[in-house]
Amino acid sequence: MSRECIKPQTGGPQSQSLSPGGQYGALASGNCLPPSTSASWSLPRWRAYLAAAVLCYVNLLNYMNWFIIPGVLLDVQKYFHISDSHAGLLQTVFIGCLLVSAPVFGYLGDRYSRKAILSFGVLLWSGAGLSSSFISYQYSWLFFLSRGIVGTGAASYSTIAPTVLGDLFVKDQRTCALAVFYIFIPVGSGLGYVLGSTVAELTGNWRWALRIMPCLDAVALALLILLVPDLPRGAAEKQGEVPVRAPRSSWYEDVRYLGRNLIFGALTVATGIIGVMLGAEASRKYKKVNPRAEPLICASSLFATAPCLYLALILASRTLLASYVFLALGELLLSCNWAVVADILLSVVVPRCRGTAEALQITVAHVLGDAGSPYLTGLISSVLQAERPNSYLQHFLSLQHSFLCCAFAIVLGGGCFLLTALHLERDQARARQPGEETLDSKDIARRDTERQGLLSGTSTPTE
Repeated sequence: MSRECIKPQTGGPQSQSLSPGGQYGALASGNCLPPSTSASWSLPRWRAYLAAAVLCYVNLLNYMNWFIIPGVLLDVQKYFHISDSHAGLLQTVFIGCLLVSAPVFGYLGDRYSRKAILSFGVLLWSGAGLSSSFISYQYSWLFFLSRGIVGTGAASYSTIAPTVLGDLFVKDQRTCALAVFYIFIPVGSGLGYVLGSTVAELTGNWRWALRIMPCLDAVALALLILLVPDLPRGAAEKQGEVPVRAPRSSWYEDVRYLGRNLIFGALTVATGIIGVMLGAEASRKYKKVNPRAEPLICASSLFATAPCLYLALILASRTLLASYVFLALGELLLSCNWAVVADILLSVVVPRCRGTAEALQITVAHVLGDAGSPYLTGLISSVLQAERPNSYLQHFLSLQHSFLCCAFAIVLGGGCFLLTALHLERDQARARQPGEETLDSKDIARRDTERQGLLSGTSTPTE
């Protein structure tokens, strides 16, 4: 039978009795405990909150790195001389590498030090992002490759960080922690877009946006190493900004500029924060009276998002104000799902394989979503534009019609959540069964004996 060695960590989860050597309880001997052995772990509440805060901060930077390129996309296109379809391919390469590497990190995260893997991910995306700012325009393929490496680093964090949060908190505390954690997805997305465009405008060079982020990443890496404990899997269940100088503009001019050009980023940040909080709170209250509340909330929000997105796109050419209103409503409703989806996943999976589950969820979500959608949207727009007169209006209409496909995909996602509601209670019950967690030595020995009996053509009695 496999055994799990648990090393005591300074400031990590600790049992109640302190040994003379400075280590705690049964862990002071450094012995390996069988997987089925129940160990008592405790972590001071302030340490758990501090670790969660660090994980949220790193998640913020993670998604800022995701969306910093869209903020300077036009400058990148001009510098590397790439078309709309190839510009969309930048995000496809990023997401493609993310979804390919996510299962690998999920596998490693369920077996090796999650803290080390998270640190590696931060170091990888930070180094790749900084290096990409020095690539010459003749080597556009190398810039595409660097975005893929950033996606690989992001995959390690997006896959494993939620499982660490799942081992810091339980029940309602876990739901709240995940809600705060996933608030930083839309916040980071919006701030990444804002940072990229603002730095490019203030410095006149889009590359500086990629050179500022590593400074923030270095702080995140130090905090991650120092303040986040390397928890054993299932520990919760076992418990008893860098300033940018404006070279030739005043503060008032900067404020006026930002007020005119940051509407989309501001909407994403504001609606993201409110949406994640509303979704988590609705889930927390509604699931007390309906065990299928979480997938029903997700389905309802998606069904309501589709017409909002459709109207935002249709009205964009007629009234910009109404378009922004429906866009804000759509982003608000979409953000309601972030924390709820993660809570669903953690509730139907046993602790020992939550990293793999997160990896598969990320892979499937991105395969069916943003892995190919930027390139596909740009491709549809290019095809439509080729059949129309070459004018600004026709280019706008081509992009508008290509984006309308997203509204129908959202409706399909709502239907999938309705199917999830039919199976949620059964899957949660299976995850809570003790026999689902591990196999003891007798089970393994019996299965080996039965397998040998089948191979030799003889039958063996079972217990």
